[in-house]
Order: sequence, then structure tokens, then C-alpha cells
Amino acid sequence: MHLFGIETEYGITREDLDAVDPVEESMELVRAHLPGKFERRWDYRGEDPHEDARGFRVSGLQQDKEEDDFVKVDAHRPFSFHEMKSDLVLPNGARFYNDHTHPEYSTPECRTLKDLLAHDRAGERIVQRAADRRNQQLGGAHVQLYKNNTDFHGHSYGCHDNYLVSRSLPFAQLVSGLLPFLVSRQLVAGAGKVGMEAQESGFVPGPFQISQRADFMEAELGVDTMHNRPILNTRDEPHADRTKYRRLHLILGDANMCEYATALKVGTTRLVLDMLQRGEAPSLELEQPVAAIKQLSRDPDLKTTVRLKDGRTISGLAIQEEYWNAASRCCAGSDPDADWVLREWQETLCALRQDRTQLVGKLDWVTKQWLLETFMREERLAWEDPWLASLDLEYHNVNPDRGLFLGLEAEGKTWRMTSERDIAQALVAGPSDTRGGLRGLCVRRFPEQITGMQWERVQFSGGLRARTLEMGDLFEPDAVQACAALLEAAASPADALAAWSRRKDG
Repeated sequence: MHLFGIETEYGITREDLDAVDPVEESMELVRAHLPGKFERRWDYRGEDPHEDARGFRVSGLQQDKEEDDFVKVDAHRPFSFHEMKSDLVLPNGARFYNDHTHPEYSTPECRTLKDLLAHDRAGERIVQRAADRRNQQLGGAHVQLYKNNTDFHGHSYGCHDNYLVSRSLPFAQLVSGLLPFLVSRQLVAGAGKVGMEAQESGFVPGPFQISQRADFMEAELGVDTMHNRPILNTRDEPHADRTKYRRLHLILGDANMCEYATALKVGTTRLVLDMLQRGEAPSLELEQPVAAIKQLSRDPDLKTTVRLKDGRTISGLAIQEEYWNAASRCCAGSDPDADWVLREWQETLCALRQDRTQLVGKLDWVTKQWLLETFMREERLAWEDPWLASLDLEYHNVNPDRGLFLGLEAEGKTWRMTSERDIAQALVAGPSDTRGGLRGLCVRRFPEQITGMQWERVQFSGGLRARTLEMGDLFEPDAVQACAALLEAAASPADALAAWSRRKDG
């Protein structure tokens, strides 16, 4: 069962203000997306980040304290916590909300890489359209948004990729097989960064590195996401039938502008999960994964080696090649996406060894390094020059008039899997073969009757008790499409749910 999605936290700023309040700016941005009044629909009772996949429940998280501190700081504001979040479920099944200090867009669940890319790109368009509307309110192009993960207003923003995983795969096996891959995944999925930084220390100008996020990794495993950030997050919040599934929630990845890098990031991870489910992953346990992820990031020449527990040393490229070899043996021919990933993954690793200029417009860190080095030669600058850090940020601006990557794309210098038609479709409807599409369909068909929504259910008003569409085990494409047909044809949610119940009962 292949389902995945991406959550992107966008950096936000106001260029007409000396001091920016990212909380209110994010709230106003999300609300600018709305044609009418905000009404709370998201049901937070279904969210519990304290369950740990290692088999226990933590009593408290570092982020609990931070959220308590937020409550104290926000006490003066004339709105409640849920009003501040302004949590929207969109007609395409995505979620768009204010995650306190930044706007966040979560794609609907997707089954194919092309659908995922289309919905990720739709997210860029949605947040920029909201910024355009907000700027109309302000009377100038003051609000700018950035799809990046560096420190911004004192906060490190993230891009989280999520995967539906069978609970039959032992968690210890998942960890041992996945950690080396994740540490080296930045070679194909890094967004590139000028300088260094960390959670407790500010930005330090300096040389170019591969990943934005590697600086902020502080633990191998952990359930926290805002402090002591882990390479492999252990939060056990499946948003599905807990007896059958778990959700792998990865917080170590960079936000990519290149479609090719996003496709490889998610596609290779999906293949590795398939390998783990079959017991086919290579045996490559790192001695110090947290140190290794930083060491690899800080060497764009790709010559650094890291130590394995058995005493051998190995490069990041060699780790990726070991995983490609294993994936090619067990996953070739399984579906079109798998074959595409295997072919492109191999070609990318060869190009990184031989001629990485082939990857300009495909991999973000290679593209950004090429842009910055070109500029440095023309202007005779060193890596420590603050001008470069500013250009680094503008690479990620989602305003097409400002974004350096979007400028390259407009010139036809980037690789595309999606067309403008694909993105336009993703703006208005979710995938037709996942429950994300059903969620969006409910929003389009019965917006006034929805009283609560979570990832795995939609609650409707009416009658003596609430009516609920349960989707905790609704993953098979045929079942999803049958349910969608009933929702499309029904005059009311009650009629649709009654017909769906009859179908399930046979």
C-alpha cells in the first residue's frame, strides 16, 4: 500500500516593518485565502503526539513547554488558540493553517509521485495567492513567503514527508534499515545552504553545504519535533487503523523547489520501505548517525567518509549505491513509479560521481551552488559575503516575480514532471484514488453540513446524532472511487453514508 504526503512550513516576512509578528502575519495570510468568514472545522481531539512507536507513551514533550510559553506570550491577543490557527481543509483535500509562527500546507494523501508533485506545487500557488490577497489588503507587495528550512525569526522551519507503513514491520527493523539511508538521502534531496547554524546558536556565514536541515538534527530517535530533533521521528500517530498501520513522519528533509528532487526524495524512501517490508535492506549501521548527517552535508565535494559500527568507512554516495543495488533486486517491475525511481536514482548517483552539471535544474543543492558560484565569479565575492545568504533565501521565494528558482523554471531550465494543467487540477480536487480526494469532495459537496474533520474521518450534522464518514481503513482505490461516486450522487451526507453503509454490509 503506497500512500505518502508532504507538509511544508513556509517562512513569512513583512518587508514594510522593522519587527515582524509571524504569529499574526501567518494567521492573516491563511485567512486571506478565505472568501468568507473563518469557521473552525478541524477536530484537534484526534491528534496525540505523545505516543511513541518504541512502545511507550511520553508524559511530556519539549514542545509542550514551548506551547505553554506561547499561550502566556499570546495571552494579550484578541483571539483564541483555534482562531489563531485558522485551520482550513481545502476543496483539494489539503490542510492549510497557521502553525503558530508560520503558515503550513499539508498535501492530501497521494498514491503516485506525479500526484504528489502536482499537489506540492499547488501548495506553492495557494500560499502565494493568499499573499497576493494579503498584499492587496495592505496596499503593497509587503508579504513575502519562502519555501525553505533555515532559521527565520528565530525558528527553524521544516518539511515533513509522511508514509503509510504496515504495523507488521517491527519498528526496530525499520530503524536499523532506514537510518543510514536517511543520513545519506540529502545527496539527492538537499536544498543547499550558505553557512551553518543550530537550534541554540545563530547563523554563521561560511562555505556552502548540501542540506539546510542537517544542522538541526540532534538525536537519532525521538518523539519531539521542535527541540532535540531526531533523524527518525518516533511519533506514533497513524491517522489510520492503529492495529494495521503506522505513519512514518520524517522531519529531517529539506523543502525542495525542484520537482525532480522531491520525486527522488519520496520515491527512493518509498522503495526503501518496500525493501524493509521484504527484509531486503543492506546491512549498514552507522557508528554516529547524528555526526554523520552533518559531516556529509558540509562536504559538497562528496569526498567525506563516515564510520560504520563494524569499523569500515563509507561515503554518502556509496551508501546510496548500496541501497540502490538492493532496491533494484527486489523492487524492479513492481509498478511504473518504482521503475522510474530506480532508473533516475541510478543516473543521478552516476552524475554526482562524474558530472554534476547534468543535475542543474534537477537537484536543488546542485542548482543553487551553480547559481551562487556563477554570481560569485561575476561579482568577485567569497562565501562569507552576506549577499550570498540573501540570494540563498531568494532561491526559495514562491513569488514568481522574485524567486530565483521560479525564474529558472520560467526560462525552461528546470526539469518538470507536472504540467500547468496538472497543477490547476490539483488546486481544485484531490487524488481520485485516495481518501484525500474524498476529504476534498466532502468540502466541495457539503461544506455547510461538516461539523468536524480529521485526517481519518469527516463528521456531518443532522439527525439525532452526528453522522461520520470513517476513513481509517479506506485505502484501496476501488473502494475510494466507489465511495466518491456515492458522495457525488447523494442529495445529502446522510444519503451518501446510508448508501456507503449498505455497500460495505454487502
